[in-house]
Amino acid sequence: MRNILFILTALAVTSAPAASPDLLTTVKQRGTLKIAMEGTYPPFNYRDEKGQLVGFDVDVATEIARRLGLKPQFVLTEWSGIIAGLQANKYDVIVNQVAITPERQKSLDFTSSYVVSSPQFIVRKNETRAFKSLNDLKGKKLGVGTGSNYEQIARAVGGIDIRTYKAAPDTLRDLSLGRIDAALNDRLLAAYLVKQSGLPVKPGAAIQGERIEMGIPVRKGNPLFVKAVNKALADMKADGTYAKISNKWFGQDVSK
Repeated sequence: MRNILFILTALAVTSAPAASPDLLTTVKQRGTLKIAMEGTYPPFNYRDEKGQLVGFDVDVATEIARRLGLKPQFVLTEWSGIIAGLQANKYDVIVNQVAITPERQKSLDFTSSYVVSSPQFIVRKNETRAFKSLNDLKGKKLGVGTGSNYEQIARAVGGIDIRTYKAAPDTLRDLSLGRIDAALNDRLLAAYLVKQSGLPVKPGAAIQGERIEMGIPVRKGNPLFVKAVNKALADMKADGTYAKISNKWFGQDVSK
């Protein structure tokens, strides 16, 4: 009987699934860092006139990969499915202005924040109504990105007719045509979008008291990888590399 129990115990131990290695070990062995982003979100990540993937997030992600001794491998995907793709192990990280929220932290780990921003309205140039808070949009049509943090903020207020869009240019087009009353997006993005669109729209009021920190989400259970990326970000800020990238795209340090 003891021999049988010993054999059964040994089988149970040997058949137990091995713990998954930390993501840092995996990417080091592979030699590449798979980075998800939309590729349609200027000036953070988009294709220039030559078809090259460029932008603030691209520069930050490339530098992080370099400091980890890895080659960046960019995976372009729509925002609506980008987090699900991370959970499905289609890539290692998302570098695409993902807000750090309590809800997302339940299922994902985040690096320290690398961008701090706030939401801002975009309105038509001839708009005379003063939209200073989301309460001013109750009963009116507001355009937001599908699944974005701005959608969550607007839905939490209630009473707003929320219209969702896959891409910011589509939102601005409908705004210019009067199909929505206002759009809500990142304050760092608003001025750029307005300038590049050529549409009769303008930046509106920023929503006060809404500080949003953006981080790099990672699947849970990879503390060594998160620590390594945090060190890379800290070193970039300490040696001036981050400031150089930030000033290139925004003319200011967007980490504060």
